[in-house]
Amino acid sequence: MPLQFMAYTCRHSGLKENYILKLYYFSYPIKHSMSITVTNLSKVYGEQQAVKDVSFQLNKGEIVGFLGPNGAGKSTTMKMITGFLPPTAGKAVVCGFDVATSPMEVRKRVGYLAEANPLYHDMFVREFLEFIAGVHGLGAQTAGRIDEMIARTGLTPERRKKIGALSKGYKQRVGLAQALLHNPEVLILDEPTSGLDPNQLAEIRQLIKEVGQDKTVMLSTHIMQEVEAMCSRVIIINKGNIIADDSISALQQMGSGFVQVSFGETATREELEAIAGVSRAVDRDNNTWQLYSDDLETVRKSLLQFALISNRNILSLHSNSQSLEDIFREKTQK
Repeated sequence: MPLQFMAYTCRHSGLKENYILKLYYFSYPIKHSMSITVTNLSKVYGEQQAVKDVSFQLNKGEIVGFLGPNGAGKSTTMKMITGFLPPTAGKAVVCGFDVATSPMEVRKRVGYLAEANPLYHDMFVREFLEFIAGVHGLGAQTAGRIDEMIARTGLTPERRKKIGALSKGYKQRVGLAQALLHNPEVLILDEPTSGLDPNQLAEIRQLIKEVGQDKTVMLSTHIMQEVEAMCSRVIIINKGNIIADDSISALQQMGSGFVQVSFGETATREELEAIAGVSRAVDRDNNTWQLYSDDLETVRKSLLQFALISNRNILSLHSNSQSLEDIFREKTQK
């Protein structure tokens, strides 16, 4: 940590000599609560605008799913955040460093697994990780970090093989190992579970959840079950625009579905369809109704008010909200 000083010239009272007052201070790194800040980011290829004025923020300790159909702008956005692709307009800041003006500082702090997972197939697993360690300048930490990453990513049985001889699942593990090797503050993972079998999926899912406790993880995948299992929040992009950014539970509450309610007394369809938020009421027999809505939270609150005012007893109440896959399809097919 460099010791720096600022010099000021002053004249002592009654003396002609100038004196230099040196004020020493330590240059401490600035801590940033926002690990990634994207502001009005855009990318244009010729006449095609791949990413349109995108803005969002990611915090330390978050695992965020970055979702969208093929061609929506996911990989392009990730490449701009990591500095592999220059934006046409807008700004991306990672750990306090502007990607455009301080790309090397950003790359020191980011672990990136690209969708194509480029690897040197003629290198052995350990040889490749030693090469990556050299790029990051790990020095004396190299051997220990490589041993740790081989163990954590489950590469131990294949560590003596050439990368070209590995299965797709194990190649993906090598990609994860190189992304984690320098212990980055931010992980950008594009399709990290591609090619993994169910057992490998569970292991890598657990690894991502563990490292996500003290890092910022942004991952793109088409496997909605993986997002539901790992992510605290999702951002959905479609045709280059952000169309949703919230927790999974909040998106499900705002999504369409139905509330099923059983009353102790008789209720009519007209009464129930007059409740705020209810678009349709279906009688399921024995005073049990399904109340359909695009805002289930509003329906639940209004339903309790309805029961109180109309002096009806609610015997049971539960919601059948949309799955994340349903929400994804609904929002990206509009």
